[in-house]
Amino acid sequence: MGVAVALFTRDLRVHDNPMLTAAQRAGDAVVPLFVLDESLVTGSAAAPNRVRFLAAALDELDDELRTRGGHLVLRRGAVVDEVERIVAQTQAESVHLAAEVSYYGKRRESALRDRLESRGCQVHTHAATVTSVDLDAIEPSTGRDHFAVFTPYFRRWESARHRRPLPPPKNLEVPRLDGEQPGLDELRTVRTSPNLRVGGETTGRKMLRRWLSDPVTAYDEANDDLAADATSHLSPYLHFGCLSAAEVVSRLDMSDPGAHSFARQLAWRDFHHQVLAARPAAAWSDYRSGPVEIRKDEQAFEAWTHGRTGFPIVDAPMRQLRDQGWMPGRARLITASFLAKTLRLDWRSGAAHFRYWLVDGDVANNQMNWQWVAGTGTDTRPNRTLNPLRQAHRFDPEGEYVRRWLPELAHLSGAAVHRPWREDMDEATYPAPIAEVPGM
Repeated sequence: MGVAVALFTRDLRVHDNPMLTAAQRAGDAVVPLFVLDESLVTGSAAAPNRVRFLAAALDELDDELRTRGGHLVLRRGAVVDEVERIVAQTQAESVHLAAEVSYYGKRRESALRDRLESRGCQVHTHAATVTSVDLDAIEPSTGRDHFAVFTPYFRRWESARHRRPLPPPKNLEVPRLDGEQPGLDELRTVRTSPNLRVGGETTGRKMLRRWLSDPVTAYDEANDDLAADATSHLSPYLHFGCLSAAEVVSRLDMSDPGAHSFARQLAWRDFHHQVLAARPAAAWSDYRSGPVEIRKDEQAFEAWTHGRTGFPIVDAPMRQLRDQGWMPGRARLITASFLAKTLRLDWRSGAAHFRYWLVDGDVANNQMNWQWVAGTGTDTRPNRTLNPLRQAHRFDPEGEYVRRWLPELAHLSGAAVHRPWREDMDEATYPAPIAEVPGM
């Protein structure tokens, strides 16, 4: 059957990988290939936290492949050029990769088809590799090309056919290849958030087992409790495809309220992907007109990015973002709403800041969540504004989360920490609020 190329992109795993399974079925030998795209690794689009995580994920992927008799083939450069070189060298008859929804992913797929067609090499994309379901399998009855409201989408998602997880390959035969295998030391040593968590498939599967062993059962009650830190921390592993979203869903007991609530978050992830698949421009332009007039204020934006707004429930997660490259979902909503609705600054600026620091900075989830908060996306209540003080008293009532990330406020006890301006704080130690909100 010849040679098939398994082009890893956002599916850095051997367990439940439709792309890898299809490549192994298509060829007597398989080239497990990952191309370090210069634009994403060292270019203007590079995000250090994700670059460092990528290096760890590639290391673990290579380990998983070696236990099955293969190894990861690394190349560095333009993806289409490097794939074509591999195809020419091995006379590969097919290239397999995960179906993508972003503008970049679609452009890459189209370029591969155009380049490899003349060589008689077929390009195959595989659905439900990045997402938990085949996005084309869930269509609205209205005739539109996508669901614009989550609730009806979730009903269809729940009743849709979710495929069974695929086993990892038992063994792989990799053809001998010429060419330099680039090292990953540059990626491993890039300067990142000081307490960034990294890993890959092996690490992610251990975390998933631990999460499913018990903590997930409390997810519906505790996921918004900022002090409890009761979320799964699996989002980076899902973003890089170290974990299969389809497999995670298959292992959830949907009769359990906590597991069902967690599944709903995975469905939101699929929902955002199907919106972006239909509207690729939503990654940078309004999905619909927003409810507020955007203003410019560089000082306010700078204060927000550095956690110096004077609102502890906003500043704490912004400090956590820089320290860990991550923050809880509830904190993302609070900080985004403060920027887009309270300060009335452009959501694109906030989304870009998140994309730079977040290790799970996914285009679909990040951009569409920002649009949801800004009222330019799919939220059916576009004028919704999250009052930071109400959010603080609801989701960090004793101020434990705030004190964890704002040590200069550690002396303020209980809920008093959420209104430091009432406690005669020295503004040189902690700034006064940069905006006014109800309840001050």
